Amino acid sequence: MKKFDIISIGGGSGGIATMNRAGEHGAKAAVIEGNLLGGTCVNIGCVPKKIMWYGANISEAIHHYGPEYGFTAENVTFDFATLRQNREAYIERSRNSYDGSFKRNGVELIEGYARFVDANTVEVNGELIQADHIVIATGARPSVPDIPGKELGIVSDDVFAWESLPASIAVMGAGYIAVEIAGVLHNLGVKTDLFVRKESPLRRFDPYIVEALVDEMEKTGLALHTHKVPSRVDKLDNGLLQITFEDGSTHQAEQVLWAIGRQPNIDQLNLEAAGVELTERGYIKVNEYQETSTPGIYALGDVTGHIELTPVAIKTGRLLSERLFNGKTTAKMDFNLVPTVVFSHPAIGTVGLTEPEAIRQYGENNINVYTSAFTSMYTALGSHRQMAKFKLITAGPDEKVIGLHGIGYGVDEMIQGFAVAMKMGATKEDFDATVAIHPTGSEEFVTMR
Repeated sequence: MKKFDIISIGGGSGGIATMNRAGEHGAKAAVIEGNLLGGTCVNIGCVPKKIMWYGANISEAIHHYGPEYGFTAENVTFDFATLRQNREAYIERSRNSYDGSFKRNGVELIEGYARFVDANTVEVNGELIQADHIVIATGARPSVPDIPGKELGIVSDDVFAWESLPASIAVMGAGYIAVEIAGVLHNLGVKTDLFVRKESPLRRFDPYIVEALVDEMEKTGLALHTHKVPSRVDKLDNGLLQITFEDGSTHQAEQVLWAIGRQPNIDQLNLEAAGVELTERGYIKVNEYQETSTPGIYALGDVTGHIELTPVAIKTGRLLSERLFNGKTTAKMDFNLVPTVVFSHPAIGTVGLTEPEAIRQYGENNINVYTSAFTSMYTALGSHRQMAKFKLITAGPDEKVIGLHGIGYGVDEMIQGFAVAMKMGATKEDFDATVAIHPTGSEEFVTMR
């Protein structure tokens, strides 16, 4: 029987970061993974998605903005196979880098799927493995609706296995995955229709920003269909798929993509044997220190259902190892003011509270809201003008900045520094005291009146 100080069930970003940090502090650590190292983010999530997004941006630049800057774009062709080949080569290089970090930190890789035997023991490939600390970092997978014909659709994982692009696709979902994939495929020339259950996509984001995104979708021809709930999918004689909605309407496309949410990968873990409790939503229940209901067992990342972002899982795991093996007994993840970006077209960046959230938390009379809107200079030369919008939300007499939101060219690269400022407690006066970088979009955040 192998014994470790700490093991991670799951070799995604969170599990790898946790074990590497534990190894740095001298712990005997191991990562258990039965699939590809890197998990969702590296293999079928953030990394390939961002490469595809860049490809879509290049297409947008060639066809929309190149001519406005004097570049001709005649007889331009796009070879998806080339993009796919180079994307997969990049991912392979990323995976290979884990070998080096494991060797440096003394982390052992155990290939296989773990199943709990008791609170300190798991079984992998018939072998028993014990550890003083066990971290569950198995991530999540796409959900599929329980309707007739659901198996005819695909999920986001399948998009990254395509060897060629479809002629048309119907994307079902209102979250960031649905919005990002729809935007990428639309700009790569796929006839794309996005269907959402309620009045708009990204309903948890600030309404001012979502309104700008919806306007841009309409301008660029990405068809958005609201109040559409699928009830069945059928394959027609012509090979197309037909989606029928609860309102009786139908839509036909070559592919149907389910992007309606995600669910934790816990089915095969035999959590009952370890006494690990779940939340009402079916995620692993943890406290502020990532501790489950069973001492010595922890969970982090998507499997907990709390801010399902790769950098959140990484930081959470590193802090856990700092607490367990480096004497930082109070170290824990702060889930407030987590910056995030939606790689839509154009990109959305956000930190902190939306306006509705701020009103609920502070009261409408205790907040101030500042906005700015203008045509992105990058797109301003011709007919394909793209609106950029920015919003600041402050609270209290000192006007502490509690919400920052933007949509437009370059927003994805501009908000990290603002997140630092907000973490430090910056006020509107601090923002106003900063000299603007002109001409940029980021200057809007320090010149709002």
